[in-house]
Amino acid sequence: MRKNILILVLVFLLSIVVLNVKNQNKKESKEPQYQVAVCDWMILKRQKLGAFERTKEIGADGVELDLGGIGNRPTFDNKLTNPIDRKVFKDKASEMGVKISSIAWSGFYAQDFALRDGIERFMDDGINTMVMMDVKVGFLPLGVEGDLLKFPEKRAPMIERLQLLGEKAEAAGVVIAIETAYDARKEAEFIDEINSPAIKSYFNFANAIDNGLDICDELKIMGKERIAMIHASGKDSVWIENDPYIDLVSIKKTLDEMEWSGWLVVERSRDATQPRNVVGNFGANVAYLKNIFQE
Repeated sequence: MRKNILILVLVFLLSIVVLNVKNQNKKESKEPQYQVAVCDWMILKRQKLGAFERTKEIGADGVELDLGGIGNRPTFDNKLTNPIDRKVFKDKASEMGVKISSIAWSGFYAQDFALRDGIERFMDDGINTMVMMDVKVGFLPLGVEGDLLKFPEKRAPMIERLQLLGEKAEAAGVVIAIETAYDARKEAEFIDEINSPAIKSYFNFANAIDNGLDICDELKIMGKERIAMIHASGKDSVWIENDPYIDLVSIKKTLDEMEWSGWLVVERSRDATQPRNVVGNFGANVAYLKNIFQE
């Protein structure tokens, strides 16, 4: 009788230990609500292995890797399609403990996504690279030629192409986050018209500031479900902590209330007195973001 009781007690205690271990592992594996990254092209390491070391030196949790330039090429100048280079990049990221937050299609800052010939190859190559690099979010800026405020006639072909891109992205299990020239209300309407779960907003603090609008109000209008990632930087003349238009404490409170989580990616906010000090500029911005968002 005593032996049976002892066995039951031991089984009970063992089950508690196993449960605690499972809960602890669950806690450790859970991603933090907010993580901070930098753009490889802005830290002068576009598709270079040195991006991981520099990101580590800056103190960021991750880096947004770029697909490479476009120019007159039929697709991106992208070394990540090479399996050897791809493995080297992945291994380096693991070695440095730096995550790849996203893959940027930054060539479309200057190219016309609405009218560019051969657009399906760009779509396929971009999405395939994301899949091969195990990255779930891509950044697509609609850029100067895709500014729908200046070129409203491009809205229809832009929506048509983004719907196609959304179909491809959804099939691949990834999301493409777009950045437009619209304010939040118009961008939300634009995204809703595209009507794809794989096309979302890459919200940019600087865009709200340029439009003379309050960042917190714009975040609320855009809504949690439409925002895939956030470019957390403003005027390219002062650090975030010195930017009078960015109130990070209020922004965090707003995002907390929205129950949003994800990557805050520093794109600019360099001090005009030391524009070439990459580590100093981005290190200061990352440290400030972490101080507010990762208490």
